[in-house]
Amino acid sequence: MSELESIAYHEESLIPLVIGVAGGSGSGKTTVVRKIIESVGENSINLVQHDAYYRDLSHMNAEDRAKQNFDHPASLQTELMVRHVQALKKGFAVEIPKYDFSNHVRKTETLTLRPRKVVLLDGILIFSEKTLLDLMDIKLFVDTDSDIRLLRRLQRDIIDRGRTLESVLRQYERYVRPMHLEFVEPSKRHADIIIPRGGQNTIALEMVTARINHELSSRELGV
Repeated sequence: MSELESIAYHEESLIPLVIGVAGGSGSGKTTVVRKIIESVGENSINLVQHDAYYRDLSHMNAEDRAKQNFDHPASLQTELMVRHVQALKKGFAVEIPKYDFSNHVRKTETLTLRPRKVVLLDGILIFSEKTLLDLMDIKLFVDTDSDIRLLRRLQRDIIDRGRTLESVLRQYERYVRPMHLEFVEPSKRHADIIIPRGGQNTIALEMVTARINHELSSRELGV
């Protein structure tokens, strides 16, 4: 199945609850996402990450790929993500792309997601895309100080993605910080709930997960 094909089979079910988790790079979104998955149950939730939809740059040489601005909305094939979320809401399975962050290319294999009662969207730019924003039922923004976000990004990109300290700092100064100020920070106004300090804010997380489970219970009861 090609990446543009979404329909694998159809399953009659309730329309899933779509939750968006946004925030700056290194804000703690991963922890918030993990807490939601633990609360709802991993067998009841589909995680769709915006990062999986980075455009394939295999037509460029490695040097040119590394110079691209990966923090601008244009670097992501959001229109495909929108189609996938729409398909999941209608009860169809989708083939999610996989991305090689070290080489900035899409992998040949994909991830099959079948309809479940929750679709969880994760990404720094998901609130800056109106077509995607309109599909969400609950919008959460994880808000964390910039110095902490930078330290977390350094750790992730160096350890998990094999990049050098110099390259990460150069990318942060040239692209990450300006794009955060232009796109990510302003998108916070679309959030239903803002979670300061990310995963460390246990009280906020408890309130969020309680609200999600209440919404799911209400839907199952037809309230």
